[in-house]
Amino acid sequence: MPSNVAPAPGTGTSSAAGAEAVVPAEAVTPLIRGIAVLRRLTDADGVSSLSGLERSTGLARSTVDRITATLARRGYVRLDGRDAVLAPRLMELGNAYLAALRLPRLLDAHADALADELDESVSLAVGDQDGIRFIHQATRRRAMSLSFRIGDLLPAERTAPGPLFATEWGDREWARWHERRAADPEDRGFPAVPARSRPIEYGEDDRNDEKDRIGAHRTNRANRTNGKDLTVAQDPTVGKDPTVGKDLTVGKSLAADRPEEEPGAGRSARRLPTLGDDFEQRTAEAREAGWALDDQLIEPGLVALSMPVREAGRIACVVSVVSHTSRHTAADLRDTLLPRLREAVAAMERELREAQHAESATPTPRATAAPSGLAVWTGASKQELGREFIESLARGLTVITAFGEGRAELNLTEVAQATGLARATARRALITLEHLGYVTAHDRVFRLTPRVLGLGFPPLSRTSLAEIAAPHLTELSQRLHDSVSLAVLTGDEIQYTGRVSTSRVMSVHITIGTRLPAYPTALGRVMLADLPEPPLTELLPLTPRTITDPARLKAVLDRVREEGYALVDEELEVGLRSVAVPVRERGGRVVAAVNVAMHSSRRTPEECVAEVLPELRAAVGRIEEDLWVAGRFRRVPRT
Repeated sequence: MPSNVAPAPGTGTSSAAGAEAVVPAEAVTPLIRGIAVLRRLTDADGVSSLSGLERSTGLARSTVDRITATLARRGYVRLDGRDAVLAPRLMELGNAYLAALRLPRLLDAHADALADELDESVSLAVGDQDGIRFIHQATRRRAMSLSFRIGDLLPAERTAPGPLFATEWGDREWARWHERRAADPEDRGFPAVPARSRPIEYGEDDRNDEKDRIGAHRTNRANRTNGKDLTVAQDPTVGKDPTVGKDLTVGKSLAADRPEEEPGAGRSARRLPTLGDDFEQRTAEAREAGWALDDQLIEPGLVALSMPVREAGRIACVVSVVSHTSRHTAADLRDTLLPRLREAVAAMERELREAQHAESATPTPRATAAPSGLAVWTGASKQELGREFIESLARGLTVITAFGEGRAELNLTEVAQATGLARATARRALITLEHLGYVTAHDRVFRLTPRVLGLGFPPLSRTSLAEIAAPHLTELSQRLHDSVSLAVLTGDEIQYTGRVSTSRVMSVHITIGTRLPAYPTALGRVMLADLPEPPLTELLPLTPRTITDPARLKAVLDRVREEGYALVDEELEVGLRSVAVPVRERGGRVVAAVNVAMHSSRRTPEECVAEVLPELRAAVGRIEEDLWVAGRFRRVPRT
């Protein structure tokens, strides 16, 4: 790609019209290239070979190597052999947008409660140019469950939220939508959805069914013309069309206005409109109804009902209830759940009004102090990596993290102060990010756009605690040459969820999923110590050294809580010695534990404390840092 040309900031992977936009003269080319690498990694579900990045970005291999080395130094990717893997720390970019947006903090609990009450998946989405992007997912776990992730981008015309957002579009937005549809007829620029269905051919049976629908539609239209307002609930055709891609938002099918054909013509080669061709009609109907349906527009079986959540008269986000046709038809979803969805939306809008009132009454001062050590870190990184470290890329990405809660809008001076960068450096980074569509500028004030979520957030938003911990467990095991494990507490047992073993003749062999009693293990004790009333029943003597007296074990747990670690010496099995440290979530609650286990001949208990414990604590600290970033706006699965 020429240095003075970059893809236009469209919505999907492809640009809005396949066009090229001239890069501003003051744009930072390394930042443009670094973001291109992050986007390709995101499209590849978080992992790609370095040669694959070279091919997909069109950059020289040496440039890809320098970019990934810089991103690895920043903690945004992990280099695993010849592969680059997105790391949880990258989510701090998306977190900056979500924090500045405020909506997840205020509305996530409402969405979760609605999902629990309805036993259906519930999502929150915001508009992103001519697409929609998810900012929250409360998904029900079933054999067939929703696979969309926070940050996923969908074409507006194939969703229920899309027509609602489009009610606020102007001529410019509609022009962009038409250009993108023409340039990307199969929706290849939206990796989160299947390619757009090709035109459907109707046979005789389909044509007879359609003639009935056309007749019903014309009757309804005539009734409305004569002053008889036939409502959606009265329309007998709504929700009864089994053909994928019919728009039943307010009872009008995709084919409703097509001319009829003569019967008996056999299978017709006449091609029907493809998915989304009726989007403008759906938008008009959504404007009138105040809600919208998705009847299998994304893929067969998926149905959704959406309503807008407004703040100060504008759509702040759209809440959707998503189900499967095995549970609800689109019409049934509307008839059954629309009243409850209206109540939930009213509660969300009330929450936003109260928050706005509170913020107006006690405005939160903007943080303007420079992040500690940024200049020192970049200097040290440059000294360590030499020309492999691209300082302008690291600084440009830091500009995104200047935004956050209470800092949704920043001027140039405030960005420079928040990042510790010179004004000229911050200005060039902002020009670049605006060109790429990651910030907008109005009256010299900058805001992040939803597109920031496209930088790694979708694949990372499904990362489990075990996946977050895995590289840190491997590194710890390689440093100590001992087996390392991650476990969670399930009742009065521990369950192993992560494991790195050594290749010694005498080593600890435990597989992932293994359960053991918690009381005689170091892993169990650091987690039991965090409970107000730990279960201390059925304390069986597994070895001569196993503590079985409840009072004595309680005293041991008190000491573990105070010291922050547990050392168990041959209580689970003769010859097995282990030391463990708890893993805490953002709020301080213990959610797991990590241990180092060895044969008792390897180290004395004193050597475990002096040599192993510091390394173990450092590794757990790195796990917690990643966990806190990953879990700021989502629940991280423990397994």
